Amino acid sequence: MRASGRMELFRRDVCQAMSNIRPCRDDEHAAILAIVNAAAQAYRGVIPADRWHEPYMSRHELEAEVAAGVVFWGHEQDGALLGVMGLQGVRDVDLIRHAYVVPGIQRRGIGGALLGHLRLLGTRRMLVGTWAAADWAIRFYQRHGFVLASPAQKAVLLKTYWSIPDRQIETSVVLANPPIDEM
Repeated sequence: MRASGRMELFRRDVCQAMSNIRPCRDDEHAAILAIVNAAAQAYRGVIPADRWHEPYMSRHELEAEVAAGVVFWGHEQDGALLGVMGLQGVRDVDLIRHAYVVPGIQRRGIGGALLGHLRLLGTRRMLVGTWAAADWAIRFYQRHGFVLASPAQKAVLLKTYWSIPDRQIETSVVLANPPIDEM
């Protein structure tokens, strides 16, 4: 298949994926947790062992995130959630939070469609934090226009917009769209 044909198929898949995006409901917490905890297995053995825990996200943690203003959006197909991504307004930015797609169906445009949808909703700079060792996640955000913050910016941003321990700050990165000028 020619490159133009592949690109058209990709565009059609992304448009279809975006049409299946909707806000997650309160009764879908179990499905959200199942997606997050299954997809987060990719971090096992990659992130520092002292940052890994099982389950990766508990029901209590999910409820605390929702109470703190994280609004989850999901990609649904045939009545099942296949991917989730949270959006949280904090001060003057929007944070992308907890972005996961069911293992086995990743790399099919679901995550990109979710991110594209959330970017359409947002009107402010978007930030996303992820593990520095999660090179696949960093590449995903970079493909979608996010730029890595410098190490000095990262520390300031994580302390300003997130509530995470210093050890997690040491082992994380922040990406921004639009990029951040030097601080």
